[in-house]
Amino acid sequence: MSSGNVSNEVKNIKITNSDPSAIGLFGLAMVTLVASSQKLGLTEGVAFVIPWAIFLGAFAQLFASIEDSKRGNTFGTTAFGGYAFFWFGMAMSWLIKLGTFGEKLASNVDGKQLGFAFLGYLIFTIFMTIGAAETHKVLFTIFVLIDLLFLGLTLNSFGIISEFSHKLAAYSELLISFFSFYGSAASVLNNHFEKVFLPVGKPLGIFKK
Repeated sequence: MSSGNVSNEVKNIKITNSDPSAIGLFGLAMVTLVASSQKLGLTEGVAFVIPWAIFLGAFAQLFASIEDSKRGNTFGTTAFGGYAFFWFGMAMSWLIKLGTFGEKLASNVDGKQLGFAFLGYLIFTIFMTIGAAETHKVLFTIFVLIDLLFLGLTLNSFGIISEFSHKLAAYSELLISFFSFYGSAASVLNNHFEKVFLPVGKPLGIFKK
């Protein structure tokens, strides 16, 4: 009985994931558009903000975070993941305040605790803004506006220059929506047409040459 040569071949298969920033930015654009309408007094209450906070602000960005993780993108993973969990937290906070989990829990709400959460996210956003500066100008602009949003939310929660801080948060959030829609469109169309269909601007080149 003759024995043949057995060769074991190892093949490396590379799976390429599409850029998830388009869906992540779309989720951010949608939730900030709806939420800013309430802050600007164009709509009332947060009952119909909650679904968009959960499904667009949270789940869409969480999906983008997971996909960016598969691509080895630490910045995208952290940014989309961090803000996804922010919107989960905000939705839960609104549900508690509305009495969804009982009046006893709702009566124990202290808005200053949210102020500390906003302060934590302001710190988070500041160092993420440094990273965004070396991505492209549209993303950097979005992060600067998020800085202003959390600054306004923090000050307002602590009752500091309340009227100004509320307006700062409201208008910053609306602008975040507009720039995020643009960023999402650029991500989709530039990739789809394989050319610069919508310019996003070069990195600032301050921290990374």
